[in-house]
Amino acid sequence: MSTYKYSALDESGKKTSGFITAHSEREARQVVKSMNLTPLNVLSVNKRFSRKSKVPQKDLLFATRQISTLLDSGVPLDETLQSISKEVENKNLSSALQSIRDEILQGKRIDIALGGFPSIFNQTYCSLIGAGDTSGNLSSAFNNLANYQEESAQIRQQVISAMTYPAILLLFSIGVVFGLLTFVMPQIVDQFVRAGATLPFLTEFLMSVAKYSPFILLMLFILSIMILLGYRKLMDDNLTAIKIHKQFLKIPILGSFFLNAEVEKFSSIMHLMMKSGLNLDLAMEQASSVISNKYIASTIKQSREDLIEGKDFILSLRKAKIFPSLFIQLLSSGYKSGNLIFMFEKVTQYMKQEIENKRSAVLSLLEPLIIILMGGVILLIVLAILIPIMEMNTISLG
Repeated sequence: MSTYKYSALDESGKKTSGFITAHSEREARQVVKSMNLTPLNVLSVNKRFSRKSKVPQKDLLFATRQISTLLDSGVPLDETLQSISKEVENKNLSSALQSIRDEILQGKRIDIALGGFPSIFNQTYCSLIGAGDTSGNLSSAFNNLANYQEESAQIRQQVISAMTYPAILLLFSIGVVFGLLTFVMPQIVDQFVRAGATLPFLTEFLMSVAKYSPFILLMLFILSIMILLGYRKLMDDNLTAIKIHKQFLKIPILGSFFLNAEVEKFSSIMHLMMKSGLNLDLAMEQASSVISNKYIASTIKQSREDLIEGKDFILSLRKAKIFPSLFIQLLSSGYKSGNLIFMFEKVTQYMKQEIENKRSAVLSLLEPLIIILMGGVILLIVLAILIPIMEMNTISLG
């Protein structure tokens, strides 16, 4: 189907415009007429707008928050989408909202209309809005989504801010090492060679590293590409991917960090889904699809299957022996008491704090580790320069 932009007159003679999807211009005009409008102009816009166009997260967050605010104020959905489409700066998002509005006016459910733009609205977004629409809590669903997006954006910004200084420190240190090996050391060593002095092993080794550094870097780059391609190939097989991702969770320090991040994501999505009106098994189905670690996702899927069969789904999570004990205990308590939504919220808060604590601990070790490591490399280079100088001085004095 193609996308068309139309301009038309409503029953009161007021001019209006929007986007619709149809197989042809003729069909598009008929669709406009079915909306009780008199078409003035219908033009194809496929060259300017694609349903695969992506949108920055900040623009999507703005639109989601504004939609929530207007719906909560009693503004009808179609008018809300029409208003927000004019306010957002991103043209792709504006066109998408216009098209979604027109599809809703044609009788489509909002989650189905949103699903027509998978590069903008992911499966979780559509499911949450669909659940909110079904339960009559659409404004609440948009509000919950906006809160989730804001928290995710805040966490990303905190990680970027925390990693900025170590990254700058590492790049500066690499620059110093590169400068010493490429410009300073060769000139000094050249003087020793002309004087007929014998270079120490350390000096010769570092000079060889400097000489062959382009080749070494090229080989490392090729090796990295081969490892990446091999990893992607292995990920095509689901069973292999599950086994590999299970091993990721056993990596010291990083493994527990990955696990906590995935558990926090799962708990947060479950809280949002169930709060928006989705039942437990459907919420678990949607939540498992957004988990990056295949092993954790498979465990959640197995737990959902046990739930459908009437078994204790908490038991599957416990048997995996990877989830934090407090996570299992809180979910078990919430399931037995019928208060899972509250417990998922508590788990989310707890895991966020755990992630922040581990992140702070890792970063507190990372900065001195970089300083020690790069300081050691620079010390070796300085020694490689000083040792020949000291030997030349000894020979001169002798």
